[in-house]
Amino acid sequence: MLARLYDLPSSTEDVSRLAGDGVVCRRAESYERSVVAAFARKHFPHWEDEVVAAFGAVPPTVFIAVEQRAVQGFACYNVTRPDYFGPTGVLESQRGRGIGRALLLQCLEALSAEGYAYAIIGGVGPAEFYERAVGATLIPGSEKGIYRNRLAPPE
Repeated sequence: MLARLYDLPSSTEDVSRLAGDGVVCRRAESYERSVVAAFARKHFPHWEDEVVAAFGAVPPTVFIAVEQRAVQGFACYNVTRPDYFGPTGVLESQRGRGIGRALLLQCLEALSAEGYAYAIIGGVGPAEFYERAVGATLIPGSEKGIYRNRLAPPE
């Protein structure tokens, strides 16, 4: 999918509302890599490599949602390819609170601050979510995308 970065809603309202509920959405710190990677490994194992890659940048290109010092979700950008959003994952028990939207907006704002006008949302799952959240549109013919030749995990 393609998202226009020059026409985004601000993350401020979502982030503030969540903070009032005890959920802090913020950029991860480099010293949190092992904790965030362990979260991804446990809950979203197919995305652990990309989460770890996000910590290769300074500052890290991953935002996290934290409640009571525990990770509830993450969203990455610029890890699979430049100008890409994703992967992103929120605990199933935390979905519906707006965490995914807040993390998405924070990542897209970061991409905009780096000078991009558009962002590519790769490996789209819930297309309707991205359409509602940021007005993203499908890129025709990109269903298989860059993940089409993914290696099989070892047996």
